[in-house]
Amino acid sequence: DRNHYASHSLTVALHPSETLERMMVRILAFGLHAEEGLCFGRGLSSDEEPAIQKRNLTGDIELWIDVGLPDARSVRKACNRSDKVRIYAYGRAARIWWPQQDFSRHENLCVILLPDTAELEKLASRSMNLDLSVQEGNIWIGNGQRSIHLEPIRLKG
Repeated sequence: DRNHYASHSLTVALHPSETLERMMVRILAFGLHAEEGLCFGRGLSSDEEPAIQKRNLTGDIELWIDVGLPDARSVRKACNRSDKVRIYAYGRAARIWWPQQDFSRHENLCVILLPDTAELEKLASRSMNLDLSVQEGNIWIGNGQRSIHLEPIRLKG
């Protein structure tokens, strides 16, 4: 949907406490926002950094992307430190998590629910070559042998 056509070579580390599903959601989120300057943060290793970020020339965070179900304090901090914040919520608990949140005052926040992300694990391998396509809000991600279709649900923003 963004008319962005490029190849990106990424080195992605799986944190010891991270699931394959979360890692694949991080990769997907990177692909959805791919542009020069976008990079993976320390994520699970640090509460001070997002999973993915883009900084401007002065070092300020322009885009803060997190995956999972962050708490209200983390979201507030992200919204105060960045121009734009994107949260990709996933997993069975996401539908329970969302109604418990009140993010209405955060104008720079967009929350997207990614249903059926457990399927992404089937694309994971030690050395991956993934294709990502977005058309009319629908996402297709594949590895040449298998393709997965996701229909994201915009919860806010």
